[in-house]
Amino acid sequence: MKFDKESFKTSIRTRLKRNYGKHLDEANKHDIYDAVSASVMEYIQTNWMATRKKYEENPGRQMYYLSAEFLMGRALSNNLINFGIMESVREVLEELDFDYSSIEEEEPDAGLGNGGLGRLAACFLDSLATLDYPGHGYGIRYQYGMFEQRIENGFQVEYPDNWLKHRDPWEVKRSDLAVKVTFGGTPVAETQANGHVAFRIEGGEEVTATPYDVPIVGFDTRTVNRLRLWAASSEDGFDLRLFNDMHYNRAVERQNSAENISRVLYPNDSGPSGKALRLKQQYFFSSASLQDLLAKYHRDHGNDLSRFAEFNVIQLNDTHPVVAIPELMRLLIDERQLGWDAAWAVVTNTFAYTNHTILAEALEKWPIEIFQGLLPRVYQIVEEINRRFLAELREKFPEDWQKQNRMAIISEGKIHMAWLAIHAAFSVNGVAALHTDILKKSELRDWFELYPSKFNNKTNGVTQRRWLANANPALSAFITRKIGHGWEKDLSLLKKLEKFADDGAVLGEFMAIKRANKVELARYLKETQNVFIDPDSIFDVQIKRLHEYKRQLLNVLHVMYLYQRVVEDPSYEPVARTFIFGAKAASGYRRAKSVIKLINSVADLVNNDHRVRGKLRVVFVENYRVSLAEKLFPASDVSEQISTAGKEASGTGNMKFMINGAVTIGTLDGANIEIVEEAGAENAFIFGLTADEIQKVESGHHYNPQEYLAKNPKLAAVLHQLVDGTFGAQTDGLFRELYDSLVYGIDGQRPDVYYVLADFDAYAEAHERLEEAYRDRERWAKMAFLNVARSGKFSSDRTIEEYVRDIWKLDKVVVE
Repeated sequence: MKFDKESFKTSIRTRLKRNYGKHLDEANKHDIYDAVSASVMEYIQTNWMATRKKYEENPGRQMYYLSAEFLMGRALSNNLINFGIMESVREVLEELDFDYSSIEEEEPDAGLGNGGLGRLAACFLDSLATLDYPGHGYGIRYQYGMFEQRIENGFQVEYPDNWLKHRDPWEVKRSDLAVKVTFGGTPVAETQANGHVAFRIEGGEEVTATPYDVPIVGFDTRTVNRLRLWAASSEDGFDLRLFNDMHYNRAVERQNSAENISRVLYPNDSGPSGKALRLKQQYFFSSASLQDLLAKYHRDHGNDLSRFAEFNVIQLNDTHPVVAIPELMRLLIDERQLGWDAAWAVVTNTFAYTNHTILAEALEKWPIEIFQGLLPRVYQIVEEINRRFLAELREKFPEDWQKQNRMAIISEGKIHMAWLAIHAAFSVNGVAALHTDILKKSELRDWFELYPSKFNNKTNGVTQRRWLANANPALSAFITRKIGHGWEKDLSLLKKLEKFADDGAVLGEFMAIKRANKVELARYLKETQNVFIDPDSIFDVQIKRLHEYKRQLLNVLHVMYLYQRVVEDPSYEPVARTFIFGAKAASGYRRAKSVIKLINSVADLVNNDHRVRGKLRVVFVENYRVSLAEKLFPASDVSEQISTAGKEASGTGNMKFMINGAVTIGTLDGANIEIVEEAGAENAFIFGLTADEIQKVESGHHYNPQEYLAKNPKLAAVLHQLVDGTFGAQTDGLFRELYDSLVYGIDGQRPDVYYVLADFDAYAEAHERLEEAYRDRERWAKMAFLNVARSGKFSSDRTIEEYVRDIWKLDKVVVE
């Protein structure tokens, strides 16, 4: 469908009249955003329908990505870039006297995800469509996202993320495809005429799952794939009799109970009711998605389910959707009358599992009483899977009862979802070389020894369409001027930039773009947070989910250390630095929220001390999200990737920093290792204990953090500020927990679980090397430039091609 400016203008005017009863000169910015988006959707729908028709005509193998979150960000700019009409739409709005940037700001970030797990899923969908592979997403249409973060008196305060306050112009409601999902009740066995025993649920809570489809537009192709999101409701949720009897709250209890399932991403699960709600969410979207796939298979291929895995492959994004494994067994046995062995053959050839964590506590384990109460029939199936698996283990390892206990899917009153996934899936992959190696050698060693052929690595990647073309248009245009187009679909072409690495004029142009991006970020923060930062200072940035292993605490302790050094030594003249933090802490994660308060307390202290003015500044950006990240990555000089070695599975923020010309300071953890391999060790600042060194320390049980405090009295003095009233008497108790966690250990843990104190000196020394490099402006420019030139490996396009080759076995389907 060819873009026509005048037709597009007419479409905008028509939609304003139809939806808002307004003429163009009466419309506000949001009206214009909505009308523009709806007009763009008309173009997208043409290709979307053509793609769907092509898939129907060629009913080959398709991949379905089940994920609890999809951190999509804003859709308008991404869709315009991928559709190839960004400049045309800008011109149309300019001719109508509207500024594109201000219209774009009217779009809220879709509240469908929070961290790297969800952002990876979004990048994968973009790459699948761009590469013409039939791959789609399934998830939940969260009404309020996770939360909107506001900082009040230095504390994180959570407010509803009402991203659906206005309609979402990018979604299409498909009420005709709604399905039912049942919770609780009693399984009742029924013997069919052919002797097959199936179960039905009596007395359960029935919830309606209604799908909303979102188009995934490929770049420079007609392919438009689908993200299908499920919303929960109750068909009989409103009791008119109770309402008329004036029991108004009771009249809508069933409706509220159902809608709670899709109300909030990652509800607080510190108590039993929160855990039950999370399990409900996981089962809800898994069951709805599987019912949808089975219905589609029946339409396309009839009743012979033995071939289901030939046409469908399901990728489980971490353990959240693993309940889909026993649920597919239930659907095949109880509703499609397959025998156990036939159903198991379908299941074990359909599912693949991605592990995203090395942290044992993040491998989901459901208490039996919660799981069995909510999903009684599914629990029966898990019991049977476990019984048969344990019989296999006893046959293979008859004398090793410890191994049998370690690997039992049900043990110690809990269901181990990761064990269920590894046992049933035909593929198990890690997301960075180090991560996969640790899984094989340590965390999942028993399983690797049992199923070595299942394990493989797929290093994560990010889409250059969003994180370079969209987020950094000036750098994108610079790259195209130097090497031409093509990098948008083949990021390895950035390697051609290397020939300019010693060209002073080119490096000067490159650094001018960086400074312009820093000026723009400074303007934005002044406008939105009334924060003043110096674009000529080093922008040292750590933006990621707040967790202790990611060690934002190490970063802020180092800021306190630098602050003390500047105050105590007036002759010390560091390069001016602005330390920028952005992070959300889970609502029930008390210690992480204390770190946020500490960062803001340090910011108040540093930013209001005239003695360090022009030398140090600290900023915490509020409500970190994709649209804010798109401003931060292009403006960053330094990428803080300082997680404890062996704890970060991969990371993708590190890749976004790299392709935008930030230099990494980090540990040899996750994908940092591969980033350094690509960029060159001389173009990064690596420090700290390695994963192997930490493993030796932990196996010897001889780590004593107080030894490091004794060696470095200045560090000890900084740490003591957490409890000596430096930040006010009201924070002493709050920060005491942070202090005790490092020095003495709390909650039954040993002190300094994540080796903050062990790595501190090496971290400080790495910062000194960084400062020295930055003083040499030509050297720094070359380092940053080569990071961009050597970032080609970290495109999600490369990752997807590896999944297709090794796991999914998809064929391209090109829409003409």
